[in-house]
Amino acid sequence: MLKKSLFVVAAVTLLAVAAQAGEIKIHNWPTNYIPQEVTEIPVLMDVGYWVSIKDQDKLKIKLQQKSIQLYEGCTDIKLSCNFDLTVSVDVVQYVDPVSGNKIDGKYSGSASPADVSPGVEQTVSICAKLDEAKLQTVTGGSKDVRVGTAKVKVVPR
Repeated sequence: MLKKSLFVVAAVTLLAVAAQAGEIKIHNWPTNYIPQEVTEIPVLMDVGYWVSIKDQDKLKIKLQQKSIQLYEGCTDIKLSCNFDLTVSVDVVQYVDPVSGNKIDGKYSGSASPADVSPGVEQTVSICAKLDEAKLQTVTGGSKDVRVGTAKVKVVPR
């Protein structure tokens, strides 16, 4: 019987403490009704950066011959984001998976303007360049031959 009594007393005491812990009271309210701070609650969020490029499936860069072995071309993209970012472009050689055809040379790329701010959609010019092009592996007169891939990259700034 003594064990049961101690258990009941402990349970009642625990309930009283638990009820007390959740209460915040102000016993003396000012004469004027002024808001009084009674607690602080942390506000949390998950931070997610996003970048959107409109109509990606329709974008192409068509290289035009600028000199004997130099080819350049650009396309404009519509870019939106929610953070300050810097855009860069890497152009890599494309090797046809079926025929193995490729055009060797020095591939490079650029973006202008490179710095983009959040808020409004901005136009960024993405350019590709192929210097010292070795055309011997592709049949002359071929149209729209894929020679490279422009990889658009962004980084927070």
